[in-house]
Amino acid sequence: MRPAVAEAVAVPVVKETKNEPKPATKQRPDVEALDLTRSDAILVIESDDIFTPAGANALRQMVKSLESLPYIRSVLWMDRVPPLNIFGLREPLFPKSKASSARFAAAKEHALNNPLVKGQLLSPDGRTLIVLVNFDWLYVTSDEDCTTNLKKTALAALSENADVYFSVGVTGNVPIRLTMEQTHERNNLKFRIIGYGVVLIMAAILFRGIVSVVIVSLGPALGIFWTIGFLNFFKLQDNPFNDVVLPVMLSLVGLADGVHMMVQIRRFHASGMNERVAAKAGLEEVGLACFLTSITTSIGFWSLSLAQHVIVREFGWSCVLGVLLTVIAILLVIPIAYFSPPATFFRKIFSRKIFGIRLEPTGQQEGLIEKHLHRVTALVDLVLKRPKPVAWIGIAVTLACAAIALQLRPDERRSSFLPEGKEATKTLHQMDRAMGGLEFSEVQIRWSDEILSDSPEVLKVVVQVDDLLKSEPLIGTPISIRSLLDALPGDSPTEERASMIELLPPPLKRAFYNPEGQYANVTFRVLDIGIAQYSPVFQRVEAELAKLMVDHPEFKLNLTGSAIWRWRDLYRIALDLGSSLGSETIIIICVLGVVFRSVRLGLIAMIPNIFPLVICATWMVFTNQPLEIVTVCCFTICLGIAVDDTIHFLTRFQEELPRSTSRKQAIRATFEAVGTSMLMTTMVLVAGFTTVTFSDMRDQRIFASMGVMTMLTAMIGDLVILPAILALYALPAPGEIDNTQKVEID
Repeated sequence: MRPAVAEAVAVPVVKETKNEPKPATKQRPDVEALDLTRSDAILVIESDDIFTPAGANALRQMVKSLESLPYIRSVLWMDRVPPLNIFGLREPLFPKSKASSARFAAAKEHALNNPLVKGQLLSPDGRTLIVLVNFDWLYVTSDEDCTTNLKKTALAALSENADVYFSVGVTGNVPIRLTMEQTHERNNLKFRIIGYGVVLIMAAILFRGIVSVVIVSLGPALGIFWTIGFLNFFKLQDNPFNDVVLPVMLSLVGLADGVHMMVQIRRFHASGMNERVAAKAGLEEVGLACFLTSITTSIGFWSLSLAQHVIVREFGWSCVLGVLLTVIAILLVIPIAYFSPPATFFRKIFSRKIFGIRLEPTGQQEGLIEKHLHRVTALVDLVLKRPKPVAWIGIAVTLACAAIALQLRPDERRSSFLPEGKEATKTLHQMDRAMGGLEFSEVQIRWSDEILSDSPEVLKVVVQVDDLLKSEPLIGTPISIRSLLDALPGDSPTEERASMIELLPPPLKRAFYNPEGQYANVTFRVLDIGIAQYSPVFQRVEAELAKLMVDHPEFKLNLTGSAIWRWRDLYRIALDLGSSLGSETIIIICVLGVVFRSVRLGLIAMIPNIFPLVICATWMVFTNQPLEIVTVCCFTICLGIAVDDTIHFLTRFQEELPRSTSRKQAIRATFEAVGTSMLMTTMVLVAGFTTVTFSDMRDQRIFASMGVMTMLTAMIGDLVILPAILALYALPAPGEIDNTQKVEID
């Protein structure tokens, strides 16, 4: 078992703060309180034979087998709950296996009347039983001990009774974490190898040269290597986004710039220049554009550093550092590597036919895209013939989709990070259906020194909180000291039964009530249906708790727990990323206006760059997909890549405009110069993204599918919308009449 997992699931130590009351005369007794909310693993057992003689015998045999395992510290199930009576007498919920059917029917009814069992350890229909397991980490030798070995032991014991059938699932904190880690490690390695492999193969096919592909790959690879080193130096390597998202983003952004540079270098080399001169000319041709792309992308990512959550802020600074290091690596490595002696040697070797195949082009030999570029050029010509309707349709569609995209709302589920077919995931969903959720949260009730712990007001507040939680349909099975008192004999109101608290067994009383610490709690279950659905629920609960504190000024009520943390913090991460994405877009447009010394060009660049994002967001709205962290990260990455192509296009357009007779002629010349790079970048990246769509991880599939859609729509924006808007609203060429509708393509 990895120490990190053991540490992650260890029970945290709760330290007293100065704000917590510290009674001077009372000390907490040495009693281990019953805890139904914490366990390392959970066995979920489903059967119609639980309350039968054979079923009871099989379950007892299963528990005995589990407890015989050296790494099992404790097992809690419904037959082990402390007795719920004022005399402390043992009340086994299961009769002996020789008892009659009537006795078992009575036992089932008794169990479903026990607040510690119904909705906590047994489903309300009596068909699903959960067994809470805690490990002795000293004896855990492998990950399988906490998952598959646990299930095998349970099934082996249950199968000894052939007369009954039980289905067994394993979930809980440790199995879920292990499933996440194992799938994360396996998929990251597998899909990085597959994705990068497909990218290299596609690049080789499009470049028609192995040496060129290797050189293009060196820049992003070195940039990632440098970035990881700096992140370790600044102790930012533990950020969850830096683990996977950052390397992917840098490889994609770096590849986009590297392809533009390599295409230009090869074009100069094919025109007759030697390797050194071609590399220098290529660097001069696109070096400025590559530098501008890094500046705009870095400034865009810098907007993430303004977020409220520390994880997002650290990710923003990491992106800025990574993009700058990657572009430096590209500007240094690709030109130098191209004319290096090893590259020259292998270029000569591979330019010869080996088994009838030439692995490197020779002379003026064109690549796959260059051969068919005229087909796409025809599309650009068609757009330039009718630029006004194309531009206005593009602007209208962008604005309409932007309005629809505003309907997106952030959401997050625990199962989103798990593969759907895994044991822990399926059992988690089973817990939702049968028990009202796997995850627990609670309302903490604290009172001041002015209130005696046995005051009826304490129970009155507990009852009001309990009633409030029970009024919310999505909140599952609240349990508190009130639940225990109501299960005792008598029909007096709960707040009048404070004296009976002392009659409860100490492990039960202190599970929900601590007089020495002057606090009580009401615990409830939360479904894994998306934290967005709980947002109005938690807001209503907090509003009502605030009213209760006004009515009871000596009490402090706090809604807390893992689900609440996810609602407040992870929900905020999605909001931070979303707002940062919007500010990134605005910042990039402003920077483009400054760099090109034209507010007009900055505004022109806005539509084709926003277009792919709002199209994907609209698709998410129509398919009822929420705004999740993974989708916003994908938007952020793809915006950076899309801006790269736009900057290369606009940079070349400004160079072509002074030597052209019209804007349309400049646009056509620009596309002939950079169109190959734009199409090649899109095709390579789409191929790389497509491989990840076969992942069994939902988040990775979403990331990949959004990447494919964003890259394809970004290409439409650059090939259709951008030329049309430039033809209408860019500054005219020297001597051109500023009436583009009457100027034909030269």
